[in-house]
Amino acid sequence: MPKVVNSSMISERIILGLANPPTQKSFMQPYMLTKQVAWTELPEGYQYNNLGEEESALTGLNDAQYMVDFAATDGLAKSYAGVMHVARAMLFYEGTMKLGDIPYNEALRGESEKIYFPKYDLQKDVFLGILDELEKADQLFQTGEKFKGDPVYAGNTLQWRKFANTFALNVLIQLSQKTADPDLKVKERFKKIVDAGVLFASNADNFQLTRSDKSGQTYPFYKVSNSFVIYPVVSSEIIEPLKLKKDRRLFYYAAPSALKIANGKLQNDFDAYVGVDHSLPFGDIADIVVTKDFSKLNDRYSELVTGEPTQQYSYAQFCFVMAEATARGWISGATVDWYKKGIEASMKFAADNTPNQDQYTHKMFIDANYINTATANYGQAFPQDTEKQIAEIILQKYLASYLQLSYTPYYDYRRTGYPAWKINPGSSGNSEAKNKIPVRWKYKEREYSYNAEHVKEAVKRQYEGQDGINKLMWILDPKK
Repeated sequence: MPKVVNSSMISERIILGLANPPTQKSFMQPYMLTKQVAWTELPEGYQYNNLGEEESALTGLNDAQYMVDFAATDGLAKSYAGVMHVARAMLFYEGTMKLGDIPYNEALRGESEKIYFPKYDLQKDVFLGILDELEKADQLFQTGEKFKGDPVYAGNTLQWRKFANTFALNVLIQLSQKTADPDLKVKERFKKIVDAGVLFASNADNFQLTRSDKSGQTYPFYKVSNSFVIYPVVSSEIIEPLKLKKDRRLFYYAAPSALKIANGKLQNDFDAYVGVDHSLPFGDIADIVVTKDFSKLNDRYSELVTGEPTQQYSYAQFCFVMAEATARGWISGATVDWYKKGIEASMKFAADNTPNQDQYTHKMFIDANYINTATANYGQAFPQDTEKQIAEIILQKYLASYLQLSYTPYYDYRRTGYPAWKINPGSSGNSEAKNKIPVRWKYKEREYSYNAEHVKEAVKRQYEGQDGINKLMWILDPKK
């Protein structure tokens, strides 16, 4: 058994773990929760507001320290340490965003210190740790070297600095209800990072994986060996706002209704596109499928082996975070300009990653002239009222995240209430609150088996002893 491995091998596995989403039906699961697609195979818990259990998935980081220890130079060691801190920040962020309090300080210390049953840290302390790790990563990359084992940025340390800082802004915007906390210093931290200026500047900075035709690198919903391509349909939550604004991204996201086409509508007619209400009882959705009066996914998501790059964080999302921060008064600047930049980035991403063929663009090509006109129109219609501005920003952030960014739109929804997704008490799987979308997952049952003392303590102090999907975690509770 080898006792030393190349740092690049560990790095590549860790970065792929961060950037590569699951495939086929699992790829679509987050977008059922974010109401971007409805599923027609059978009733899905996420679509019908039943979250179930989750855990903080950290196993991919068990050997992260070794890529630092085995680095050939001090500069490489700093770069790999930077990757480690970014990876830790991302995975702890996902864990705490889903659950609330999680192990942080004692996590991942089983091998080194024999801590097999880690204590749960307060969510506030987890966020403080996440922000500190991202700051530390930025500092390490400043003096690090270009490194191997990076399928996203090819070892470019400046790109990693941009990502660490931009992701920190994403973390801070999720703390919008905690701006009064004297330890977090949310607004001060945000402004400091923005003033430093090492941030995303275009779609070229996206933290994303570009797909290929090689095994294991194809688009996650490509049709080969994928029996699930027939089940997703596009939600009205996506289609209706795009139709309302005559936004051509509609023609890149969806396909026209087969019934509308049969009845004489053209593929470049906005009225040929029909979204399905994701909140309808499953039997009603099944009846709609029989009529063929609905929009399926655009063919590019299943017919093209490379599809589009899969994003975990994007320049468009950064622009909308900046727009929200300016609307809230955290930083100076014109909110509408960042809002327009986000829409522009989203449109460019769709256009740049879609072949200009009628099958995929439906004769509604997005070119530079269209983008300029469309963003100008969006800018002219941008509201003056702050709350309405935030609603519009989150809506456009949502539309830009179509089949991207995993659970980010859900986190924004539960924090802001936008977009105002349809809720149907008659079909909701949220048994405790039929008229609400849940705000968290439950802790895994096996955690109660293996780390019972600490998980029960965490549930008691956070949720009055009830591990429920409607219980407010610290970041969502303005009273805490």
